[in-house]
Amino acid sequence: MKKIREMMKWMFGIALIFSVMLLTGCNEQTGLQDGYYTAQASEFSHGWKEYITIMVKGGNIVSVEYNAENASGFVKSWDNTYMQAMLHGAGTYPNEYTRYYAGQLLDGQGDGEIDALTGATSSYGSFQKLAAAVIEQAKQGDSSIVIVDTAE
Repeated sequence: MKKIREMMKWMFGIALIFSVMLLTGCNEQTGLQDGYYTAQASEFSHGWKEYITIMVKGGNIVSVEYNAENASGFVKSWDNTYMQAMLHGAGTYPNEYTRYYAGQLLDGQGDGEIDALTGATSSYGSFQKLAAAVIEQAKQGDSSIVIVDTAE
């Protein structure tokens, strides 16, 4: 009876170790960790501070928000006056290029190349830096907001 009890303890211990390994992935952090992650520009540029927020689920990016806000928190892609001025001057506008860049990040899952959109090259440079930072946060599983120097 004593042998059976010892054997049961041993088997329970092994089962517990395997359970912990399955739940923690053997403590290896490979790929993207589930959660929400944000990278934000350290400074305002032309009155706007850009940011990227991603949601990772099942190790995959399932949503990407790329935008900018002014000091009062107003979102750049909602500014119709700015949109009209930029469209006529640059041939694109925030609602177009933010979705374009965000879509490429989503499609490439952080590993693909992001193509620049004509008329939004300054934002392209910022996006590249913010995207790299937010992907690194997701790999580490660090949901704190990372502040990024996006100055050229």
